[in-house]
Amino acid sequence: MSAQKKKVIKQNTTQRIKNSIQGIGTSIKASSQQYLARRPHRSFRRTKRRDFARSLTLPGYWQFTISVLKVLSSHRRTFLLLALVYAVLTAFLVGIASQDTYTSLTDTIRQAGNDVFDGDWSALSKAGLLFLSAATGELTSGLTDVQQVYTGIIGLMTWLTTVWLLRNILAGRKVKIRDGLYNSSAPLLSTLLVCAVLIVQLLPIAIALIGYAAAVSSGILSGGVEAMLFWAAASLLILLSLYWITSTFIALVIITLPGMYPSRALKTAGDLVIGRRIRILLRILWLVGTIAVVWTAFIILVILLDMWVKGLWPAIEWVPIVPFSLLAIGALSVIWAASYIYLLYRRIVADDAAPA
Repeated sequence: MSAQKKKVIKQNTTQRIKNSIQGIGTSIKASSQQYLARRPHRSFRRTKRRDFARSLTLPGYWQFTISVLKVLSSHRRTFLLLALVYAVLTAFLVGIASQDTYTSLTDTIRQAGNDVFDGDWSALSKAGLLFLSAATGELTSGLTDVQQVYTGIIGLMTWLTTVWLLRNILAGRKVKIRDGLYNSSAPLLSTLLVCAVLIVQLLPIAIALIGYAAAVSSGILSGGVEAMLFWAAASLLILLSLYWITSTFIALVIITLPGMYPSRALKTAGDLVIGRRIRILLRILWLVGTIAVVWTAFIILVILLDMWVKGLWPAIEWVPIVPFSLLAIGALSVIWAASYIYLLYRRIVADDAAPA
């Protein structure tokens, strides 16, 4: 090969590389410009109030909660069957709460109640042990890695099925629970990827909790500048996670749309919440708060019922009434949360105001 030909080939190769780099640069610049056009707010720059006002017409907290309840109650047979499927799968694949663990906690609650009647109101704090144990999974015997995977998959499938059923019901289609179970799992992998992003976004809260445990053991929280600095840092970490997960919850609904990819779902969710993040976050916190209140009231009622029934018929002492009740309320909680977030998403989409 002649030197002239080698020189031409080298020049052509160099030009192709240069064109590729320029193309990548142009693509990045265009994406950046599109992003800045969609997101008018800038980090570390003050945005005036008139520049970030964005409409979002939502009913009141109670009114919206009641509207979600009406939608579910109008199709209660379908969603109760879904809750039953969730409960049965969980019971067979994961197991139910340990009755022995529950019995010891029930004795603690009973003793706390006696102390309250004796005038020891501080014993009321002990009554929160059962709810805390139920919420953190301590009533369930140690789960293996496989059981934990089953728990996550069953919960995720219940979420996807609920969203699929609601989308078709609100579209005026007549659906069955079988249709939802068979057809809702298409975006399972995409949803898992969005959940992975959600877990990463919760890391600041995890860091704050680890820091809190270390601060308690070292005595930093006893007072002084150290305690103030710790609480300031922990608050910032918690706010950072809340800022991130607000749009990710909406992305968990968007990802169920046909042909949707995780990156596009996260981008679309971010565009929807921009200028509305605090209002949407307050709705999500309201959802978490209502679930916590219902769980607390439900567990207390079940405890009282369990004590009363087993006091009348000691022969059924072995029946795990509370564990089965916790399984049922857990299934209903997943369905309620999915329905609330999905209907909130529809309200947000209905107000198609452009980012301020």
